[in-house]
Amino acid sequence: MKKIIVLTDFSKPSENALKAAADLAKKHDVELFVVHMLELNQAILTSPDGMYIEQTVFLVKLAEKNLEEFLQKPYLDGIKVTPVIKHYKVYSELDAIAEEHNADLIVMGSNGSSGFEEIFIGSNAEKVVRNATVPVLVIKGEVNGLSIDRFVFACDFNDDNLPAFQKAREFADMINAKMEVVFINTPNDAFMSNRDAYQKINKFLTKANAAVQVEIYNDYSVEQGILNYGNTILADAIAMPTHGRKGISHLFNGSIGEDVVNHARIPVITFKI
Repeated sequence: MKKIIVLTDFSKPSENALKAAADLAKKHDVELFVVHMLELNQAILTSPDGMYIEQTVFLVKLAEKNLEEFLQKPYLDGIKVTPVIKHYKVYSELDAIAEEHNADLIVMGSNGSSGFEEIFIGSNAEKVVRNATVPVLVIKGEVNGLSIDRFVFACDFNDDNLPAFQKAREFADMINAKMEVVFINTPNDAFMSNRDAYQKINKFLTKANAAVQVEIYNDYSVEQGILNYGNTILADAIAMPTHGRKGISHLFNGSIGEDVVNHARIPVITFKI
């Protein structure tokens, strides 16, 4: 791991993310790119008569000043930090930034989201997870001395999860962490016998050319099973694939990865399918 993008809006959750990224940077000798996205209207930036130029320049200069002050933190001493300001808030643009700088990871903070807000608006973390193709590490609350030595990776072992599984293995190698792989078995139509579950898991692992131990954990829902299993083994983080569904598909089908991001109390790492 060489480069990490940290998304900030100068809030307490984004400072938590910056602290966590700094811990990773010191441990793995990583460069940080701290990104602030202005909420300027595209029409303002492309105005033909230039009537908004002064306003735009003022807002950009103010953001530069705020970002410079935000980065005056003692825990950043000795870390190479590059500030980046984007003119408007388009979460898919983070991928372009990641590609431009060949970044390995996006780190951001979140308070989570619930109720009507979760259904109709969603958290900023949810939007980043939905759009990013590079792994996203979401920090929940303040973390003192972040160290991901052991994380849970949960998936349904369908073939479309193979790329995310391989990315998670690479991530584990990159940060020298142990990956605990789990299959969440739920009741009703989704229930599988241990025999059937292990047949499915073994087929998946054969295709992945991976020799790893997989735990079968029973719970009432996949989301709750992931959270409970993570608590049971005292994991430092939870990792899982996400489909990144959008629009009406997301409203009716949802994404377990995004739900876990909203409700987990420990850091969550997502890998886009």
